[in-house]
Amino acid sequence: MRKTWIAVLVAAIVLAGGCSSKETEKKESVKEHKEKEVETVGKVTEEFQFQFPLTGVGTKEESSDRAVAVVVNNHPKARPQSGLNKADVVHEVLAEGDVTRFVAIFQSEKPEKIGPVRSAREYFIGLASGFNSFFVAHGYSPDAKEMLEHGEIDNINGMQYDGTLFKRADFRKAPHNSYITYKNIVKGAEMKGYGMDKAPEPAVFLSGEEADRLEGTSAEDFMVSYGSPSFDVIYEYDADKQKYHRFNGSEETVDLESKESVLLDNVLVVQMNHKIVDDAGRRVIDMNSGGKGYLFQKGKVNEIQWKNEAGRIVPYKDGAKAGFVPGKTWINIVPSISDVSFDSQQ
Repeated sequence: MRKTWIAVLVAAIVLAGGCSSKETEKKESVKEHKEKEVETVGKVTEEFQFQFPLTGVGTKEESSDRAVAVVVNNHPKARPQSGLNKADVVHEVLAEGDVTRFVAIFQSEKPEKIGPVRSAREYFIGLASGFNSFFVAHGYSPDAKEMLEHGEIDNINGMQYDGTLFKRADFRKAPHNSYITYKNIVKGAEMKGYGMDKAPEPAVFLSGEEADRLEGTSAEDFMVSYGSPSFDVIYEYDADKQKYHRFNGSEETVDLESKESVLLDNVLVVQMNHKIVDDAGRRVIDMNSGGKGYLFQKGKVNEIQWKNEAGRIVPYKDGAKAGFVPGKTWINIVPSISDVSFDSQQ
């Protein structure tokens, strides 16, 4: 099915004349992700006393680490990125034009390096606030700058720490080359006197049995369109791993250093009202009113309604919270639910 989506994207690229027809050859040997703990979803609560709050994955010790939110660049010149395979939750949302950026939330895992780091928008800050995150960006829009200067969220920014906490890579050009290590994130928080020892409130997760009994319409392959072939997203379900792979066109989303795939247990796509408010194409996005969405899990999809609860995007089905499958979650925010395409098989 992914070949069909790729063919559609390639055709669009040819018509637009905006992208090269050459594709980067995929490496034949990709390192398999080594799990820190060998476990099955159904045994999480049996083997472990605690769970990480944003993944529901079992852990032997209770985690008290604060969440960290980083704005990550998704321009083609910034791919592949560093650290996204370690994020518990990633929000994908439009900035100016048809360009998407990521607000990646880290808590259960700490990647050595994250980036390229990009500039903040006010709604990025809103997404990070829902997890009481320490917020990391490099640059800001005028509205976001005002929010940060007024202390609406604990943060560090590359505008003040370029060349110190944030480092420029020599293999990419600005603004696609700003990186930060997790060590420097913690160092920056300590420099500014911010605490990093309060874990976020836990999300709602399904038990192993509930996850195994999930019902829904078959949807193993689907596409989320952002109006540009360079940013349209394809998801493909891996039945053996019981996780989704993510692609921008024909290129799989992998970690730059390890080449590990970004593998997802939940993909939540939600419709929000978008409005362009200035000549630069900056947007206001309504993240409070709730609305329609789809929740993809275990190769199946269910229609949901989403609500904003204390800053977080929470899916509801039949009036009750729809639990997440334990693992990693990607949240695509789109202007219209019609931007999601999938072939269903009953």
